[in-house]
Amino acid sequence: MTAAARRALADAVHRPYWLDRPERPDPLPPLTGADSADLAVVGGGYSGLWTALLAKQADPGRDVVVLEAGTCGWAASGRNGGFCAASLTHGSANGAALFPDEIVTLERLGRANLDDIGATVDRYDIDCDFRRTGELTVAVEPYQLAGIADDAALAARLGHPGILLDRDALRAEIDSPTYLGGFWDTDGVAMLDPARLAWGLRRVCLDLGVRIHEHTRVTGLHRDRAALRLRTPHGRLRADRVALATNAFPPLLRRLRHYLVPVYDYALMTEPLSPAQLAAVGWHNRQGISDAANQFHYYRRTADDRILFGGYDAVYHAGGRMTPALEHRTVTFVRLAEHFRATFPQFDGVRFSHTWGGVIDTCTRFCAFHGTAYDGRLAYSAGFTGLGVGATRFGARVMLDLLAGADTELTRLALVRDRPVPFPPEPLRTAVIQLTRRSMARADANEGRRDAWLRTLDRLGLGFDS
Repeated sequence: MTAAARRALADAVHRPYWLDRPERPDPLPPLTGADSADLAVVGGGYSGLWTALLAKQADPGRDVVVLEAGTCGWAASGRNGGFCAASLTHGSANGAALFPDEIVTLERLGRANLDDIGATVDRYDIDCDFRRTGELTVAVEPYQLAGIADDAALAARLGHPGILLDRDALRAEIDSPTYLGGFWDTDGVAMLDPARLAWGLRRVCLDLGVRIHEHTRVTGLHRDRAALRLRTPHGRLRADRVALATNAFPPLLRRLRHYLVPVYDYALMTEPLSPAQLAAVGWHNRQGISDAANQFHYYRRTADDRILFGGYDAVYHAGGRMTPALEHRTVTFVRLAEHFRATFPQFDGVRFSHTWGGVIDTCTRFCAFHGTAYDGRLAYSAGFTGLGVGATRFGARVMLDLLAGADTELTRLALVRDRPVPFPPEPLRTAVIQLTRRSMARADANEGRRDAWLRTLDRLGLGFDS
């Protein structure tokens, strides 16, 4: 650890910044005894909360129950960077490669989905600092400029507003000595406070009559004649339909374990910055920022003028191991602190107040997949790979359509009908993921040149996101 990184991290607490605030709502009581519902939603993150909210909006008389193992928003929904993207496919380029015949439709649906999120925030007065600032993708190595130009050209073909910036124009917008050029998607991303969005959705669900039980882990699922029965440590719930919204956590459906891996992501939050400190950088438009490397960083300004800086390391532990101890990774926090200082040397001496980690649900195609089980009584949506802040609402709509057995524009999509390629079983799974991570790091160090392994994955439409 460098002396500068040691000083910057010396006073940081190891807690997610977004969740470490007094307005965090008090927990709701767990499920006890026997109960029933029209719709049971397993998981109280964005996926589950959007599903419950949309179900009650469509049918106020429907009895909807949410079962959450912790508290609503405590996992990925309260730990992410707050980038709420219109893309349903982990970027337009990935969507165009995977679904070339549907990309125009998917982009339209994604923009409408982002519009609807903003409308919901306004309608229900959810105080989550929702700002449609867009996102800047920046080149920090010369070879990345061509890819950014390709992204700008694809955005133009799809009719999306954006600005291609050369080095001087980009540094006039946000001044970092590492920047060589960039593309500003001016409308496709909103920045927000992720925990307050989750807490706001929770409050709206309660106001609409959704029953929420926190600290209620679902430990079993089985048929019960024409319904499904969910088992919890202190109760059981019989439901006509079930929406499974557990994402990275071990799914109740064993089949999903072949398609999902939990990947740990990490972030830092600075102390509040003064107007003078911020003036040295600019960043007046508060865009989200990510760089164009395989192992990329993402960062943004907050409402109280801190800077969140995360990404780069994406860590899969053998066997898909998940434990709270893995949320703390000193080597990654030090690396991020050093990268932050290289990105913004103007902030020399700025300290970090919070460090944290969390789990992302990743699949081989990078974007969510959907399906049903138990003769259509259960639906699932999973595999958002870091872009779930926005896409989970779309996934909620898909689950509700699937549970209704409806033939809709959404259920006819290949995005919904097709499955990603499964991951291999362990121990081969760990070996393949680690090989891919090493190849990605080599590509970043070798002017983006992809080795034979990465080229093979590209041909197959597969990958592993950093």
